[in-house]
Amino acid sequence: MSMTEEAPTVDDDNPRSFREFFARSLGVSERRKEELYIEILRSASLRDVSFWLQVVFSAGTATLGLILNSVAVIIGAMLISPLMGPILASGLALATGDLFLAVRAVFNLLLSCLVAVAFALLLVFVLPFKEMTAEISSRTHPNTLDLVVALFSGAVGSIAICKEVKGVVTSIPGVAIAVALMPPLCVTGYGLGIALGVNTAEGMRVATGGGLLFLTNLVAITFTAMVVFLLLHIDTPLVKEHVRVWRKRDHTSRKLRGVLRRLPKFERLKVVGSLPARLFLIVAMVLLLLVPLTKSLVKLRTEIAQQQRVNRVRQAALEVWQQNFARTRDGAERAYVGNMEVSERAGKISLLIRVFTSSPYTASEKTKYVRLLASALRVTTSTLALQLVEIPTTSSELLARTQEGRPEVESQAGRTTTPAPTVADSQSAMRQLVGAAVGTLPMPAPAQLANYEILLRPGAPLEVRLNYLSPREISADAQGVLAGNLRAQLADPEARISFAWIAAERELPAFGRNQSAVTDATGAALAPIAEALERNPTLRVRINTGADRNEPEGIARARAEAVAAHLTERWQIPVSRIEQATDGDAGRNLTLTLELTTEEAQTS
Repeated sequence: MSMTEEAPTVDDDNPRSFREFFARSLGVSERRKEELYIEILRSASLRDVSFWLQVVFSAGTATLGLILNSVAVIIGAMLISPLMGPILASGLALATGDLFLAVRAVFNLLLSCLVAVAFALLLVFVLPFKEMTAEISSRTHPNTLDLVVALFSGAVGSIAICKEVKGVVTSIPGVAIAVALMPPLCVTGYGLGIALGVNTAEGMRVATGGGLLFLTNLVAITFTAMVVFLLLHIDTPLVKEHVRVWRKRDHTSRKLRGVLRRLPKFERLKVVGSLPARLFLIVAMVLLLLVPLTKSLVKLRTEIAQQQRVNRVRQAALEVWQQNFARTRDGAERAYVGNMEVSERAGKISLLIRVFTSSPYTASEKTKYVRLLASALRVTTSTLALQLVEIPTTSSELLARTQEGRPEVESQAGRTTTPAPTVADSQSAMRQLVGAAVGTLPMPAPAQLANYEILLRPGAPLEVRLNYLSPREISADAQGVLAGNLRAQLADPEARISFAWIAAERELPAFGRNQSAVTDATGAALAPIAEALERNPTLRVRINTGADRNEPEGIARARAEAVAAHLTERWQIPVSRIEQATDGDAGRNLTLTLELTTEEAQTS
């Protein structure tokens, strides 16, 4: 019987088993099973150039979409979905116990993943910007829900692949978008790039999260594909016979068979274990994944519950303020709430309220506010910590702010109150508080503050990094004193304060005799200086070089101009932040000096 003949093994009117009934219900005939088996075999080939081009282009598109934070570009990468072929092949190999297909599928999948991750890593190194975007961050914390989505999507994808194409295909694109195989793989490459070039700990955290999401999708799709192929009974005797004939004609299959036959106990390996053993293997992998995924889901649920509690505290705090402290006794406007930051740690509720007021609040009024708020929240006053930042203003300015600023709305009790500030408002208030505290922080001479960076994450402690310029690193003891001082000013003992040293002067590889071009070694040495200039807009650089007595006239200036051109063209450093200087005593040496501009330190 040829491969194109229809096998008379199933009675269409009286299917003999559930598997036959399932195949008949989906319209999967014996002929379609043969075609599907061989299609999947072909998809697990290493010789298909178009497949590898799809892997590279899909990885490039996904990586750029993630870095640019473009949902449309990421969806485009999802639609290519080249990894579905080897993953479905793995599911078919587990369903049928096909050793040859298992070896081809696993090798193809591993090599495809390495190519995708390597290409994403290369793009991260080439691109000048490496900021974490929302699209990247959203793929670093997978949970149990992601596993459920992948199980459903994998089942639909397997069924859609098995059915014969009739009319317009609408399910495959949706499945490709739902399972999203390539983006998490590229997040892994991005994380490795950050770990190797910027921040090892943060990069590995991102890479681990992206890898876990990809592994979740991989295992879930493989499992559901295996179940669907088992239910369809795709490996009927007739299908196996036609697959055996096809393998005899296929060059890759013949070569693989020759290699595997040299292995000891090959005959025992021809069928990869019993069906229960194969099912146990894939189910065990799913259960193992549930451990970290469930932890992530519990953490997410805790963060959501904490945010809900914070929102309730913020609403109650605003209502108590509006009812008792926003106006004077005669009803005139007294204060306007600019920002309110609420945090809850270790059972303590901390409030940072920034108000514009025409008259300062007394200590007794602040105590009364804490007492009223504690009563409204049904907690003790000891659990509340209030920090009130008062900005003096005139009554007319206050009235203008109240009328033109945040609109008033009616509460359920009929009282007017101000809507809760947005996340952006809260973050803005915290940045202003940190800025005020950092501005008064005394740096030990000769260190100078160049910049400070703030990281705000829901449910996590405040993180502040101080970038300082100095000929030498600040001692650990001095860093501890500065960190304690800053925590005290912020009234946040759990704030994480770190320090990043920027060397004020750096010696770079000397120029070759009669040479003025920037070599690869010089360019590599310039990279950390350029990155410091990028991260700290308050810095400028002075290039100092010279020439030997017997070198051509003007070569010293040419060397300084070459270094300046490298910084402006390769790193887009503005010319206004670069100064060129030549020194007759410097010889062929190259020295770069960083110094602060007249601007104040900025934040990012």
